[in-house]
Amino acid sequence: MIHLKYFWYILRHKWYVFVECCRLGIPWQGVTHDLSKLRLSEWMPYARYFYGKWTKQGVEKEFDIAWLHHQKRNKHHWQYWVLLEDSGGMTPMDMPLKYRKEMLADWRGAGRAITGKNETKQWYLHSKDNMMLHPETRAWIEANLCRALQGQG
Repeated sequence: MIHLKYFWYILRHKWYVFVECCRLGIPWQGVTHDLSKLRLSEWMPYARYFYGKWTKQGVEKEFDIAWLHHQKRNKHHWQYWVLLEDSGGMTPMDMPLKYRKEMLADWRGAGRAITGKNETKQWYLHSKDNMMLHPETRAWIEANLCRALQGQG
């Protein structure tokens, strides 16, 4: 049953992301979006974590590994574009436009698949301080979410 629930979520999410990608002029990105979630290395931990009867702590380590794999396989995640330096520092790299667009579509699609609403602006305002975005990427995101955000950070 957990796999059917997860599959239904994936279908909803991919549909909403595809619609948003079409609106942003990148339909192919919408078709190929999150295909790595169909790999067993991501599917099983995600299904167990979000829909399983286990406690989250019981599957947290395998979920963390799956999430790391997902970020590094998919260029629409801002984490993909953070350079981990040998010195221990971290440098955000500027995201190419097609991945910025897909990231925005992903955020919108995730919200709609989970809550049925587009609450992307509110989610971003709550989450933005935890994101390591290149200044140009952040400016583009904020300009496309809402012009009013530009003065807020």
